[in-house]
Formats: sequence, structure tokens, C-alpha cells
Amino acid sequence: MIQYGKQHICQDDIDAVVNVLQSDFLTQGPQVPLFESRLCQFTQAQHAVAVNSATSALHIASLALGVDKGDIVWTSPITFVASSNSALYCGAVVDFVDVELATGNMDMAKLRLKLVDAKRKGLLPKVVIPVHLAGHCCDMKSLAQLAEEYGFKVIEDASHCIGASYDDSPVGSCQYSDITVFSFHPVKIITTAEGGAATTNDAVLAKSMQLLRSHGVTRDELHTEHSDEPWYYEQQVLGFNYRMTELQAALGVSQFKQLTQLVSRRNILADYYSERLKTLNIDFVAPCEDSYSAWHLMIILLPKDIDRKAIFDQLREAGIGVNVHYIPVHTQPYYGQLGFKVGDFPASEAFYQRIITLPLHPQLEFAQLDYICEQLKSFIPR
Repeated sequence: MIQYGKQHICQDDIDAVVNVLQSDFLTQGPQVPLFESRLCQFTQAQHAVAVNSATSALHIASLALGVDKGDIVWTSPITFVASSNSALYCGAVVDFVDVELATGNMDMAKLRLKLVDAKRKGLLPKVVIPVHLAGHCCDMKSLAQLAEEYGFKVIEDASHCIGASYDDSPVGSCQYSDITVFSFHPVKIITTAEGGAATTNDAVLAKSMQLLRSHGVTRDELHTEHSDEPWYYEQQVLGFNYRMTELQAALGVSQFKQLTQLVSRRNILADYYSERLKTLNIDFVAPCEDSYSAWHLMIILLPKDIDRKAIFDQLREAGIGVNVHYIPVHTQPYYGQLGFKVGDFPASEAFYQRIITLPLHPQLEFAQLDYICEQLKSFIPR
């Protein structure tokens, strides 16, 4: 089976992990700060906080921005459930902003209309979480203008987007946001096996997230009551065990050496797909003009009248591990219990009905892409 996504592990990565296994620290050692330093260098952000998953990063980012019971958080329906679940963990009320049919990213025109209505009702969001679907950036300039006008904070869910750039700045620089969150799951651009991180340019937000990731406990003598006692630590807030291990961080540090090359390879493969499939009656979910995509996913939109399930099954039977990203969050049964229903966000639902994700990862060879394209052409009319 040709997998839709796959980690890229080289001998240097293996050696880096083995070195940690043979060292004095398996957790809370030097590798996590080193990984955070590499992330800051790459993204040009001033602070990075590494954690055990992007979900954890979204959660502590929301908490650091003061999201609490009854606050309102908006995100996209076309994402994994973690984007909205992280706000629910804080006791917030979650709502969604519909997407652009062409990109699957948050529609800024619809966001503006929703904000106008929310202001009239006194129900403006505290935080908006745009999701950079497939490694393609949202229109962050427009979003930042709306954030300033309506007074909400912004968390970029850049789980798909490490290695991308927008408006001549790396994603993660927080040029147009308060916090950016990354995922380092195995199918992402680079991996720490499981893991995530948040970047920010705000020292107060960084300090808050650092405290929250480790039980709310600190030994920092500048911030504790009994700094003269060398064994002393204190819990200052109710935090979580969201720490990244030294093994994960060492793998991440090693993976950073390949990041530029891996993203370049993904772009080459995406261009090859586009050229080979340009005669088909399909649409490509592609990057916006002011960006360089990380190309985490190759999502295409099938013709409206075609049987997507049949195409999916035929490609799987041909040994091609296609997938679908994503089922709209508001249609999930749990969210139905919160009052959402089919029909609430029609563009997201229309997008979902037409999409399929083709294999895209650096190990793919052009011969495999040729095979995938030929199989797809045999099932879809030109």
C-alpha cells in the first residue's frame, strides 16, 4: 500500500535518540531546550514551548490567553477535532466559521459577517483559531486586521505548516497572531514521534505556557517564595503533565536538519501531481498567493456528481492509501450534543463531500506518482 503520509527517519535521527538513551537524562534534560531553540531559530519567534502533542499546545495556548468558562472561541469546521476540543477543555463555548470551498481554510468574508452579528448580540469571541489546512496558510493579514478591530486574540493552528512561509516570514513567527501551534506527529513534515509546540513573541504568554505544561510547578527562584531553600518548588497554578521527553526532543533536533529539504521535496511532488492531473475534471486545494506551502497534504476536489466512495474504494484496492481530511467537526455526534447540526456550515459540508487526499510524502518516487495518477485517470472522466 502506498501510504498517504509517512515519517522520514534517517540514521542521524536514530543515532540522536540512541545517544539520549545512553545519557543521564530521559526527561527534563538539555534536549528539550535545544529543540525549542531550533524552533525559534527557524520560525524567528522569540519563544517556543515544546509539549507532548499539538493538542496539549492548543490547550495551554488557550489557557495562557485567559480562555475560561463561558468565553467564546471560534475555529474552522474543517480540521481535526483537537482544534475545537482544546477550547472545550477550558470550559469555553465553541463555534465555527465556515470555509472557502476552494481552499478549505477559514473564509475571512464570512468571519467578518459573523463578527458584525456577534458584536450586535454582545457575543464576540475571545480567541479565534484559524487552521492552515494541508500546509497552506490562511489569509492571516485579513484575520489580524479583524482581530484588532474586534478585540480578539489569535492562535494559529499550524499543525500542518512547519517549514511554510507567509508574507515573507516563516509560519510560527507570530507576525499576525499571538501564538502559533505546531504538530510533530509522524505523518507531519518533521516528527518527534508524538509531540507539539507553541511559539510566541510574548514573554508573559511563554512563561504561562511553560508553567502549565508541567503541573503549574516551578523551581524558578525569581518566582518562588523560599528561594533560599535549594530543594524548594511550588505549584502556582493547576497545570498538566504535558512535557516533551528528551527522546522526542532529540529526534526533533535531528529532524530540523532536514526540514528545508523535506518541504522542498513535498513542493516538487505537489507540482508533479498538478502537471500530471491538469487534464482531469478535478480541482486542487492549493496555497494562497502570498505563501510558500509546507504541502502536508495533497487534497483534491472531485467532480460534484461523482461517487467519492467508489473512487476511494477503487484506489484503495489498487494499493493507494488515500484518505479524507476532514469530516467537519460540527457534524460529529459529540458536537451534535452541543447543538450543532448538518446544514450549519454549508461550504464546509460541500467541501467535505468532494475531497480526497492523495499520498504525499518525501519518500514517494515519481514512478509511484505516475501510477497513482494513471489509476485516478482511469476512474475519473476527463
